[in-house]
Amino acid sequence: MAIGERIHFFRIMRGMTQKYLGMLVGFPERSADVRLAQYETGSRKPKADLTAALAQALDVAPQALNIPDIDSYIGLMHTLFALEDIYGLTVSETDGEVCLKVNKDKSKDTAELLKMLCAWQEQAAKLSAEEISKEDYDQWRYNYPKFDTTQHWVKVPSKELGDALVEAVKDKLPE
Repeated sequence: MAIGERIHFFRIMRGMTQKYLGMLVGFPERSADVRLAQYETGSRKPKADLTAALAQALDVAPQALNIPDIDSYIGLMHTLFALEDIYGLTVSETDGEVCLKVNKDKSKDTAELLKMLCAWQEQAAKLSAEEISKEDYDQWRYNYPKFDTTQHWVKVPSKELGDALVEAVKDKLPE
């Protein structure tokens, strides 16, 4: 699914007009709807800073907007094949159902993916048991990993912070 379709999906879900969302991210009022329509139709692709601003305005993680191309069954299959290559995703059959499985022993990355999938399954089970609302479930999904309490996510310091720390201690280091 293209980024424009995701922008459109979340905009409609939030009850926003193109003009309103366009103005929220800083487009001039007279052209806000036209500019946003260009992104939604795919005639333009937003750069990273605009994607971040759109995500913030739509109250989702930027990654929720930038997903692989799954507009066609063929595109979806190639996404699954890439997951097989990278994360050891396998397809099998259990009780007459086709199942996708993750081999946690393939690599460290695969083990991390399995933890994330388990966190997702936990939220889906809560929704199914009516312990959380559909809105809470969607909030969890669309802002992942912000509300994931099953794991501890570490933020990598920015380059500016790293440079500042090096600058602060460089005169104390032996030459």
